[in-house]
Amino acid sequence: MKRAFLFPGQGAQIVGMGKDIYEKYDEAKKIYDEASKISGIDVRKLCFEGPEEDLNKTENTQIAILTTSLAILEVLKAKGIEADIATGLSLGEYGALIYAGIISFEDGIQLIQKRGYYMGNLLPDEKFSMAAVIGLDSQKIEEVCKEIEQTGKFIVVANYNCSVQTVVSGEEEAINEAMEKLKEAGAKRVLKLNTSGPFHTRKLEKAKEAYAKELEKVDFQIKNKVKVIKNIDGTYYTENDNIKEILANHIISPVRFDKAIKLMEQENVEEYVEIGPGRTLTGFVKKENKEANTFNINTVESLEAYLEEHI
Repeated sequence: MKRAFLFPGQGAQIVGMGKDIYEKYDEAKKIYDEASKISGIDVRKLCFEGPEEDLNKTENTQIAILTTSLAILEVLKAKGIEADIATGLSLGEYGALIYAGIISFEDGIQLIQKRGYYMGNLLPDEKFSMAAVIGLDSQKIEEVCKEIEQTGKFIVVANYNCSVQTVVSGEEEAINEAMEKLKEAGAKRVLKLNTSGPFHTRKLEKAKEAYAKELEKVDFQIKNKVKVIKNIDGTYYTENDNIKEILANHIISPVRFDKAIKLMEQENVEEYVEIGPGRTLTGFVKKENKEANTFNINTVESLEAYLEEHI
């Protein structure tokens, strides 16, 4: 059976995530303990106790979500559960890269700590916002963004999540204007997101440049055991890829999870397993294919139900 592991991105975090799995499984405990040791951050406390205000800071969120996903992944690996394909949403791509052995666990934790810091702190001074647009074709959304940009304001598409959900990012004023125009254009809903940074846009150029220097210190190795789908264009990583350049550009480029879903469909993936907090990615998969066989593993209960069915 062809299986894909999906790793969630920013926004999935919740205080208490992973706590019951940490307490029950030694494999998970080891991951939290090692991530805390490598980063110098008490990742356990951050995930299990918060406070929410601290957990929601980009410099903390990314390492917290990645560690939680990797802790659950470690239990699955110990039980012999493997995937043919791995992908993630933004920071979630690092879970996929670590699973595939392209990045070591230690390097992955150190990179995501730096990535979260730069994305959270090397931002322009203006007020930015992001909004999810539901039920409108992405081409129409791009047209609305271009219209607003012609008036001198900044707004672009940042995430192509699936055919019925797209995220725009830009200056607060431009986002507010776009929300009205997109509703007029036929969007079913337009929801402002609880983020302040213009993530996955050219406004994070400084963060990209700083992060590129961190990537230069890391050794990447493409291994053919697990195929990893890139956010940047929805294709697989190959031996010819400049991974450092791709991961640096990832910060300023739109996320193409819509293309990742299409590729997994073409590969006849039979089971999609989202590993970590939330159920966003399997939700996107279901939007494209209501019959898709999806699982979310983020608690002891969901983990044990999955293992009972698969072992």
